[in-house]
Amino acid sequence: MAQLLAEPTGTAFLHDDASWWRQAVVYQIYPRSFADANGDGTGDLAGICARVDYLAGLGIDAVWLSPFYPSALADGGYDVADYRDVDPRIGTLDDFDALVAALHARGIRVIVDIVPNHTSNLHAWFQEALAAGRGSAARERYIFRDGTGPDGSLPPTDWVSMFGGPAWERVPDGQWYLHNFAVEQPDLNWANPEVRADFVTTLRFWADRGVDGFRIDVAHMLTKDLSEPLPSTAQLALIPKDGNHPLVDRDDVQEVYAEWREVFNSYDPPRTAVAEAWVNPARVPLYASPTSLGQAFNFDLLLADFDAGQFRDIITASLDLAARSGSSSTWVLSNHDVVRHATRYALSSPRTGGQHPDATPASAASAWLRSRGADPALDRERGERRARAATLLMLGLPGSAYLYQGEELGLHEVAEIPDEQRQDPTFFRTGGAEIGRDGCRVPLPWTPGGTSFGFGPGGAHLPQPAWFTDHAVALEDRDPDSTLSLYRRALALRHALRADERLTWIETGREDVLRFARPGGWEVVTNFGTQDYPLEPTADVVVSSSEFTGTLAGESTVWIAPEGPS
Repeated sequence: MAQLLAEPTGTAFLHDDASWWRQAVVYQIYPRSFADANGDGTGDLAGICARVDYLAGLGIDAVWLSPFYPSALADGGYDVADYRDVDPRIGTLDDFDALVAALHARGIRVIVDIVPNHTSNLHAWFQEALAAGRGSAARERYIFRDGTGPDGSLPPTDWVSMFGGPAWERVPDGQWYLHNFAVEQPDLNWANPEVRADFVTTLRFWADRGVDGFRIDVAHMLTKDLSEPLPSTAQLALIPKDGNHPLVDRDDVQEVYAEWREVFNSYDPPRTAVAEAWVNPARVPLYASPTSLGQAFNFDLLLADFDAGQFRDIITASLDLAARSGSSSTWVLSNHDVVRHATRYALSSPRTGGQHPDATPASAASAWLRSRGADPALDRERGERRARAATLLMLGLPGSAYLYQGEELGLHEVAEIPDEQRQDPTFFRTGGAEIGRDGCRVPLPWTPGGTSFGFGPGGAHLPQPAWFTDHAVALEDRDPDSTLSLYRRALALRHALRADERLTWIETGREDVLRFARPGGWEVVTNFGTQDYPLEPTADVVVSSSEFTGTLAGESTVWIAPEGPS
């Protein structure tokens, strides 16, 4: 077996030029659930700072911080009350500066979340709008409309919010405001020059503090055409996705991002950005263009079964889209909004030969959550095995890999959260019909015991299950076969694959086995089936998602090194 190119040293690989992001490994931290230094049950910046050596040892290139701004937590921090400060429960601006310095000292870049579609209803602007009344300049920063019906007591339209329930809320003077998400998240009016100017100020505020990049929340929803008469929900469904939809993915949103790109490029090196844009694939290059945000998330793998054909089609299409925009691909298997992939892959569905009544991984996961984890279709061991295989394949692909905190421990979704302890607005606005996203936001286990498995001395803001014991960092750190050890080995080796962004498919003779080559002779082979797949005797396997005995076991991935690696 060839010698490993590198072992984790505590310092992440760092590109010397402005293109560092193109093939970076970015680790998403949900600050309230990562580590709690002050013992109040909520994670904080000081807690992250205390774990910087852990992050460096993992071998990542950048950290993406989910919102840490002042917030009433109506939507887990995505209801922002002040875009240029830190929530006192999470820390201070001095704490933020200390964290950036600590990460940069270890070669780790910093990306922060920007939430431009809406503010909190506690934001100073919205409070001013409520006080100022109809027709005021303050209300022009948001989207206020008169109601319908004889006395205006009905909402302007029948639109439904993303979290369930009406998308309009009435204020005491009788007008209604639009909120595409929670009622506490009023949509901003991006036709207002003051709104645009204020966000430029926010971008510069954080870039000046050393932030290296920005993740743009619902980047496709900012600009809207609310000309009268407003369309109904049925009419919205009939409008083609051609850039002229009244509410989403409008061509004019690119005017906003062109201005932002000028801001990003005014820094040396230029600040990066990645769009969360759930749009028609053909329109993704607009957001990933170098004149726009520069990169856009590809979420297709979040929706895929553990299936060779689906993975190959998604990978091929995503690389083609990246080539069209001049950007690099992004790969995501888990994040703060979806059921963890170890659990998704543990649920059977018709497309993978199981008997689960739901037809997609997302719907199967939703049904499992509604059952509070009692669904016998869940095979935890198989889910973890498949998750390790899928992750190792993903880390071998050209482009940026986005990891979500805890996936490196092999964590499953936590279903067993009592209703009275849930926090996601989706759960409350759907009357419990949708359980929501709390299960992937449960605080991490650092030790196998203690009040909160080492998360902090004062417990955890979401309940942690007993099975977290087996996934604690302290245990996995000492186990060479753990998922944590697998991530560390793969990330240490991954730097050898960054010579360029090419990928060449290699035929395997089996529909359930994918094999591709990367520059320099590296190969990645994934067996999506259950029957062993023989590899040539000369194959120099340097990392494997499961025990390797000369043949590639089912639901496993290996990396094969070129001859004589340096």
